[in-house]
Amino acid sequence: MTSAHDTATAAAPAAPSDSAIVLDRELPLHEIEGEGFALEQRAGLRRVPGIRTDLEDITEVEYRQLRLERVVLIGVWTGGDVVDAENSLRELAALAETAGAEVLDGLMQRRDKPDPATYVGSGKAKELRDLVVSTGADTVICDGELSPGQLRQLEEICKVKVIDRTWLILDIFAQHASSREGKAQVELAQMTYMLPRLRGWGESLSRQAGGAGGGGGAGGGGVGTRGPGETKIETDRRRIRNRKSKLARDIADMKTARDTKRQERKRNKVPSVAIAGYTNAGKSSLLNRLTGAGVLVENALFATLDPTVRKAVTPTGRDFTLADTVGFVRHLPHHLVEAFRSTLEEVKDADLILHVVDGAHPDPESQLAAVREVLASVDALGVPEIVVVNKCDVADPLVLARLQRREKHVVLISALTGQGLPELMTLLDEEIPRLEMRIHVVLPYAEGALVSRIHSEGEVLFEEHTDEGTRLEARVGPQLAAELASYAVA
Repeated sequence: MTSAHDTATAAAPAAPSDSAIVLDRELPLHEIEGEGFALEQRAGLRRVPGIRTDLEDITEVEYRQLRLERVVLIGVWTGGDVVDAENSLRELAALAETAGAEVLDGLMQRRDKPDPATYVGSGKAKELRDLVVSTGADTVICDGELSPGQLRQLEEICKVKVIDRTWLILDIFAQHASSREGKAQVELAQMTYMLPRLRGWGESLSRQAGGAGGGGGAGGGGVGTRGPGETKIETDRRRIRNRKSKLARDIADMKTARDTKRQERKRNKVPSVAIAGYTNAGKSSLLNRLTGAGVLVENALFATLDPTVRKAVTPTGRDFTLADTVGFVRHLPHHLVEAFRSTLEEVKDADLILHVVDGAHPDPESQLAAVREVLASVDALGVPEIVVVNKCDVADPLVLARLQRREKHVVLISALTGQGLPELMTLLDEEIPRLEMRIHVVLPYAEGALVSRIHSEGEVLFEEHTDEGTRLEARVGPQLAAELASYAVA
């Protein structure tokens, strides 16, 4: 563990090389409740190795059309082991790169809990400022959600823009939203986050819109504007609240349209399967493999934001719908889940969930837990689930064996190579609920439309062309069964 003096020394040269990074993994962690952490742990920031962005080609982020911001990451490690803390900061680095930033360095402090004033403590905040100066960074990103006071104090100390994990995720969502509903949901979540964090710079946002100043001078607003008035920041807050109300109404209207489509699929008894999982686990790649949907596939977090529903067919010829949904991430902001609740209802109302997990990730179990936490928040834990371990062609065999041992329904696949997809489709055919009405009919050849409906809406078990007409044995929904009752045979 580096001391405070070592950390200050290391922060002096710009962009330290990997050889200068020291990471002591043999930390004496105290297990006695209330004992706290060793003084040397609390006194030093630990540098997380291998977190700096090395872009060989600027086109990796050109599609965002943003200037690359140079950022430094800071995290507080309050519990769990050091591997969990480092994985969280590395995920923050991946989020920053997806947003269009260049990560210069990443630091982490061991504390009981984040400092209520400056997140990492006043002394460490000054060391962070020294690192910002030495690296030439223009933004600090914190691996947690900052209170308005913490945000203001850190910006005062570091003299650069400071954002937290929540605002970073919202920024990525804003870049990737393309549909009207997606844009409205992102804007609602941003405004919910922004409202308590509005603050003025100097007096620019605290001046009054009206006032009792006489004379109608240059500082007055003219006839009809004098009086107590309201401050500029109050005006902004009122406008945001009004905009939030309008967005909530618009999303409710769009939700009605989505519910109508979903009810139509249910009326036709078309089984629905939702693809859920951690961001960048390969959900869109799987959807493209199974349906040829042509959805954007990119090695970036939250590349998919707007849900896509496509029709697919099981090996036995049964139709079902496959819905790709937004990816989840650990510490997903609660108000973001609320804003996307109508989208996530595709998962809640599904007959089956394909829970895609990245088998090549260092800690796939934490991804499973993070996704299930979000599913619980939208009451979707009761939906039957198949765990689809993607990227098995490059995953550690021991990790795959561990997942197969811990989870009930597991399929190992590679959406890139197609490995395991036949086994997945066979399991889908077994798990998708079957239509409950079994019919045995003979349809005259003039009733070709009904034969076609049985094929499209039901599951044909037997078909034969006879002198009387087409003999069919099939499973169909109640409505179609009622229409076919007059053609039933023993």
